[in-house]
Amino acid sequence: MSNLDRRRFLTTVAALGGTAMLAGCDRFAGSAYGPRTLKAGEDANLFVQRLLLSNASLAKEFPDSEISAVFKPNGTIDPPDKAYKALAASNFSTFKLEVGGLVERPQSFGLADLRALPSRTQTTRHDCVEGWSCIGKWSGVPLAEVLNRAGLKPQARYVVFHCADTLEYAGGGLEGGKDGAFLQPEYPSAVRHVQVAAAGNDADAWGGAPAEEPEETRTPIRYYESIDLTDAFHPQTILAYDLNGKPLPVSNGAPLRLRLERQLGYKQAKYVMRIEVVESLARIGDGQGGYWEDRGYEWYAGI
Repeated sequence: MSNLDRRRFLTTVAALGGTAMLAGCDRFAGSAYGPRTLKAGEDANLFVQRLLLSNASLAKEFPDSEISAVFKPNGTIDPPDKAYKALAASNFSTFKLEVGGLVERPQSFGLADLRALPSRTQTTRHDCVEGWSCIGKWSGVPLAEVLNRAGLKPQARYVVFHCADTLEYAGGGLEGGKDGAFLQPEYPSAVRHVQVAAAGNDADAWGGAPAEEPEETRTPIRYYESIDLTDAFHPQTILAYDLNGKPLPVSNGAPLRLRLERQLGYKQAKYVMRIEVVESLARIGDGQGGYWEDRGYEWYAGI
């Protein structure tokens, strides 16, 4: 079985399973045994994909002629955080990617530093759980290059991505206010991504000078995501800084977004500010490994 055939097989199995269970998934997920069964299904998905695909098996790459005319944004499209807006206003000239946790040599990279490292360009399809897909040409530094410069300690198991976009506040309150919409899934198997759209803003611009806003006194909960070392060192796992030959737009995750081509879109964190290497996911958010995973999504979203 070729790599492409294996990918199609996995996608077909997942689609058939999802269709069969969709009508009753809300009731099922809320039952006493539902979460345990769903977790078992997620583990099986991970096991089957790792069994059928080698660690170096590649997601399909496309010719430039198939690049989508518009690469649709997913998730947040214009982070409202004042610190992020200040970075965007300077074209991210003062941005620093911090790399720490279980590493031998903590690192700090500016965008120029990252662009000076070995790079990879790949034209791949982004598959969203909402049912749409787009093909884009991504350029960036392989995550393996960054991790190798930091040096992993023996107990390292997972890589966590801490991002700039606030999705809600501790103790309640959703981001977006009167100018945005925060869309939550009705149940875990019918996933809908958050959309925070600032009215009147050009989502594809680098952003202007941050507007004067009252000081925020609430504690923000910003997007976070994680992967294991198998996916972290996959050749197509990159920290992308360009999309279709141009600097990554704000709407698509500037200054850096994770590209994890063998998994669904919500795993591909945008606005990456800090990378933390950990032994366990127990203390990350509510312990399930990601913002949406803590709200019922699967941690492993392989396709």
